[in-house]
Parts: sequence; C-alpha cells; structure tokens
Amino acid sequence: MATTAEPTPQQLPILIHLAALTHLEGQIRAAKTIQELQFLSVNETRRLIPYEQAFLLSASHSANAACRVLNASSVAVVDRDAPMMAWLEQAVRALFQAANTKEQPTVITEELLPDSLRSGWREFVKGHVFWCPLQHPDETVLGAWWFERDFPWQENDVAIVHRLAGSYAYAWKALSQKEQSWAKTIKKPTWWLVPVTLIATLCLPIRISAVAPVKVMAKDPVVVSAPIDGVIADVLVHPNQNVQAGTVLFRYEDTTLRNQFLVAEKQLTVARAEHSQSIQAGFGDPQRKAEVPLKEAEVDLRQTELQYAKEMLDQVEVIAPQAGLLLYSDKSDWIGRPVTVGERIMEIADPKQIELRIDLPVADAIVLKEGAEALIFLNALALESFPATVVHASYHAEVLPGDVLAYRVTAQLATPDPRIRLGWQGTAKVYGEQGPLAYLLLRRPITALRQWIGW
Repeated sequence: MATTAEPTPQQLPILIHLAALTHLEGQIRAAKTIQELQFLSVNETRRLIPYEQAFLLSASHSANAACRVLNASSVAVVDRDAPMMAWLEQAVRALFQAANTKEQPTVITEELLPDSLRSGWREFVKGHVFWCPLQHPDETVLGAWWFERDFPWQENDVAIVHRLAGSYAYAWKALSQKEQSWAKTIKKPTWWLVPVTLIATLCLPIRISAVAPVKVMAKDPVVVSAPIDGVIADVLVHPNQNVQAGTVLFRYEDTTLRNQFLVAEKQLTVARAEHSQSIQAGFGDPQRKAEVPLKEAEVDLRQTELQYAKEMLDQVEVIAPQAGLLLYSDKSDWIGRPVTVGERIMEIADPKQIELRIDLPVADAIVLKEGAEALIFLNALALESFPATVVHASYHAEVLPGDVLAYRVTAQLATPDPRIRLGWQGTAKVYGEQGPLAYLLLRRPITALRQWIGW
C-alpha cells in the first residue's frame, strides 16, 4: 500500500521557496524580449527575497564606460536625470572597478564606496544594500542588481540571488543574440540588398491612375428650351416623371399674347373693310381707285400680323417632343420666372441610355486616350465597382462649381446595370499609360518643384 508523506512544519517554507523559484525561472525562460526580462528581474524577484527597492543597471567594462539604470521596481519609466539615478550610476561604476566586488554578490556598506560618493550614500540610501553582478557562464558581466531594504541581508538571501543572477544573465545574453542576429545578417553579407530592392521596387511598371468625381448623366437627351420670351405661369409635370410625346410640360402667362391676337384680328377686319370701300369708291373717283393697291397691301400686313400673333399664342403651351424621363430642378424654380428664347429649361432622356461624366482636376491630369479603362465606385452602391471605358476626353479645361479647373471626361459602362439611375454620383479611377512606381509616387512633388523653379 502506497503512503503519502506530508511535509513537516520546518520543511514547508523551504518547499514554498522552491516552488516560487521554479515558477520564476519558468517566467525567465518564457520572456520574449530583453525589456520583459528586465521588468521581471526587478519586480518578480520579490517573490523569493523581500526588498523595498531594486534597480537593474548595465555593466561597466572599462574605466571610461558609464553604467546606465535600465529598470527600477514599481516604476514604469526611469528618469536618469534625477539626482539619485545619477549618483547610483556612479556608485555602481565604482563597484565594477573595485576588485573585491566585481563578480560576487556582496552586501554593500558606505565604507566600500569612494569618499566622493559617501555623501550621496547618506542622502539617498535608507537601509541595507545588496549588490549582485549578472554574470554569464562564459564570464561576461551583462549588468548588476542593486537591492535595498530596511533589515539586514541573510546568507540564504545571497544564495538565492546568486542562483537567480545566473538564470537572468543566461536569458539576457540569449535574447541579445536573437535580436542582433537579424541586424548582423543585414549589415554583413546583404547590406546592399536594401538599396537594390528599393530601386527595383520604384522601377516596377504600373498603370498610372487618377481619382476624380463622377456623375451618371443622360446620353443624348432632348433639350426643352424656351420657344418665346415670357413668364412661365405654371409647370404641369413633376420632375423625374415619365412623359409621353405631346404631353403639355409648362404654360406661359398668355394675357399679353392673347390681347395681341385679338387686336391683330380687329385690325385685319378694319383693313378689309377699308379695302372694300376703296374698291367701291374707285368706280366713280379715279383718286380713290389709286388707293386700292395700298389698302390691299395693308390687308396683307394685318393678315401677317394676325398669323404671327396666332403662332405666338399657339406656343403658350410647350409640349414634349418625345417620350422619356423629364429632368429639371423643381417647379418652384420656374413658376413666375421670366425666360428668354433658347434658354434651357428641361431635358427629356431615356433612362436606359446613360453615360458617365468624370471631372478630372487639372492637378491630377494624366494622359488619357479613347478606350482607356476606368473603374466606377458609386455612393449608392458602395460595396460594388463597375468597369467602364473612356469614350471622350476634352482638350480644354473648364471651371467647375467651386472654382475647380478640370477636364471633362465621358465614359461608358462596360456592362449596363438596370440598378444605376440618372443623377447618381461617386468616384472614378481612370487608368492611363504604364509608368514606373516612382513616377506615381513623386508625380505631384515633381510638378510642384518644376512650377517653383520654372523648369
């Protein structure tokens, strides 16, 4: 029968310390960076030996080399400009130079320091100090510990710290060699690959592209313009409404035109009566007979005026010349507004016949040819893109709203999509000729430099 031996009260503290030592050494082996290892060395060591404050410093390998405070317990960032840090670095440097404290853990007293540092000891040290160099098995000293606490240090503390110092030093050097291996590889055999790779990357041929706003427009719409001068009295069709050929779109204010037609009609009646009277009077009076051609011409004039007044009155109502989708801003923009002959008021378009208008800013202009590729991203369909082809690019730039100087580029969708509606807007990416990557990245700086130096 197996039996289980329970630890005695005297063995229990030893087992607790042994478990803590095993756990701490496991954390040391698991450290992935030197910074993580240094943090463990000044904070987690408290699990085995009690202390008030701990400092980790780099080693001083020569008389001119300075020691640096790398980390401190319970402190996130070490202020090396503080008076205590400056004094501590000088004290550790003096200990490295002393033969009796260079390699072995030692309890430090004021007498072990030079006379110039003893005043600082009385000012900054508030207890008992224990010093332990971190020495690798190959006898390389990487750094040192500086521990302070209120009660004296015991022999078992020295043994535990000496054991931990070897573990920390071994892990420290292993991590240092791991971090330096990549730098050595770059510096020695392949340092020239960095500029060669950079130059080769900049020379990669790519298609030069530019981004510009795009709008879905009607292709070959029928323009409904003002046929006569006048004031629009009413608009009978709503915007974006399908209309048939012959539908009345809007109506002019017809008071003046109607009265002009009535006056012309009356004047024609008077002219005809005067003409008949001249014919009858001409049989007995030769002088009145001579007025007959004049009265006949006046009748023709009044007839022409009446015909003109009728044509003007017939144009009071403007009808749709063909079926399609009616495009204009809003009724309130036109009712009561005076217009002149030829002024654009509406458009009638086929919703299935669309094209893309791209406003390419002059600052982003690239060489575009008919048939160039483009990729359209519409705001209403943000998760999709639509391939298109450039069919026309203007030679002259135009001033667009917002005082932006841009070239008008017309593109056609490669595949019609019934979901796309007139008026939708988005962003277009147009592609030009191929060029090196360096040109795409440095195009704007080069342009700005040429404008600045005038070359």
